[in-house]
Amino acid sequence: MDAPAHAATAALPPQGGARVRWLALALLALALLGLGLGASVGSTGFDSLLRAWHDAVAWQIVWDIRLPRTLGAWLAGALLGLAGAVAQGLFRNPLADPFLLGSASGAALAVALTFAALGAGGLVAGGHGVALLQAASPWLARLGFTGAAFVGALGGVLLALVLAQGVQQTLRLLLAGVVVGYVLGAVRELVQLAQPDVLQAMQGFSLGVTGFVGWGACAVMAAVLAPLLPLAWALARGLDALSLGEATARSLGLPLGLLRALLIGVLALATGTAVAQTGLIGFVGLVAPHLARALARCTHGPLLLLASLMGGLLLTAADIAARLLIAPQELPVGVLTAVLGGLYLLWLMHRRGRAGGALQ
Repeated sequence: MDAPAHAATAALPPQGGARVRWLALALLALALLGLGLGASVGSTGFDSLLRAWHDAVAWQIVWDIRLPRTLGAWLAGALLGLAGAVAQGLFRNPLADPFLLGSASGAALAVALTFAALGAGGLVAGGHGVALLQAASPWLARLGFTGAAFVGALGGVLLALVLAQGVQQTLRLLLAGVVVGYVLGAVRELVQLAQPDVLQAMQGFSLGVTGFVGWGACAVMAAVLAPLLPLAWALARGLDALSLGEATARSLGLPLGLLRALLIGVLALATGTAVAQTGLIGFVGLVAPHLARALARCTHGPLLLLASLMGGLLLTAADIAARLLIAPQELPVGVLTAVLGGLYLLWLMHRRGRAGGALQ
């Protein structure tokens, strides 16, 4: 091993060892507890699963609505936590979040255009879309709102890549993502001004909802998360090297272009899948890596896993709280995560400010 490589290896944080394993097991145990609690919380508040077990109608509600909703919240949070850890490592910025490359703006624009094409007034009035989709356009019926959001999210990321002229320069890519986000957001506002009914129809998507997640959505998110986690783990040493600077990473012989492309692929797929199923839920992808780093100092491999588990737990807890706080009504889960995540980051900034350190 040459001198730069040896210095880079020595400068990396420790893997975490037993602490990481125990923390991962604790987060998994809390996720199972959250799944049980989520299956017990309905529109009337807490309802014991024991009663549902002996009541066929109550059990159908648990199986068809509460369980997939709670599991879907965990899967979406895990995808956002993974994407947030990748984004913060790739851009070497602790304030980077999964929506940084224009995926959120692209998804929101695609959904707004779909509502506009179908006639949002009919959807708001109660026609849930299947017959309306078929009548409006056969290809829109095949794509659906979920597919439109996913295509829009990936389209936003691809547009940022085109503007940045590839993945070679991280700063240019970051700036391109910011520009794409503002431009696509402005186009969405124009669509909503042209058709005011779209604004009302977009409220649920913009605020983030988990109430419509079913078993099919859970299967889609699980099918994406399962391969992305090992792929991100395989790329983690590249993130470790990038954290020490591009010159150091290049001295280790890493193919930085390919590495960035794969990491952006993980970021885009994870974010696009979560956004397509639950709408725009902010702060989970930003806060989850911070909490994971606060609990265990480790390299990016364990951090990616811990951030995914933490993101799943955070969104599950937020979903349960959104159902309980003002039952029988519900709070939009995206509003709750924004409030709690913002308060956490303010507290973290205050603590680091008093200690004279930077937010990380």
